[in-house]
Amino acid sequence: MRDTTRPDRRTGWRAGPRPRAIPGEGALFGMRQTDNELRLGAATVQVDYPAWVADVVGGTAVYRDDAAKMRLAIALSRANVEHGTGGPFGAAIFEKESGRLVAVGMNSVVRLNNSTLHGEMVAFMMAQRRVGAFSLSAPGLPVHELFTSCEPCAMCLGATLWSGVKRVVYGAGREDASRLQFEEGPVFPASYRYLEDRGIEIVRDLLRDEARAVLELYRAKNGKIYNG
Repeated sequence: MRDTTRPDRRTGWRAGPRPRAIPGEGALFGMRQTDNELRLGAATVQVDYPAWVADVVGGTAVYRDDAAKMRLAIALSRANVEHGTGGPFGAAIFEKESGRLVAVGMNSVVRLNNSTLHGEMVAFMMAQRRVGAFSLSAPGLPVHELFTSCEPCAMCLGATLWSGVKRVVYGAGREDASRLQFEEGPVFPASYRYLEDRGIEIVRDLLRDEARAVLELYRAKNGKIYNG
């Protein structure tokens, strides 16, 4: 993934420009395609942050407790709704012992026309890019943890195993998202047991009411339900 984003002078967080649309093809956010690539069916996918991310993250680099970490994930989900840049889901990855923020993610499915870009998936991608490894448990790295404003869907829960994080903390529950008609996919108690058997700690329902309030805000705004 080529890094073409611009650093914010205050925080170092990056937000990329929208690529130019191809005449006759509509707005292809997150992609640059030449005529030749279109003929061949090839494409370059660019994943970037919305412009507001630096304002939400601010200058805070270290988060001392679970509540502060979850409130960041919830703040990202709320900003995504308020700015109209995606679904009501936010995530953040931290070094477990130090509390240092490594990367954030927000739902970018509609903004970047990519069904895989859930908040957790964006956070995994950005964190791995930042540490320079395809696994956040690569040799020499500290233990990493994922905080997400809502219980992961089937895709994100599966990706958690390969991401390398050793702890997952979520706010709103699967049933909260389902009330908005979001399809969460095949997640079962056995899915969590599988992760726990492989050393991944699961913490549920942290600040659930605060996280659920963002889902209700999205409902009130008639936010797009982008299943399948």
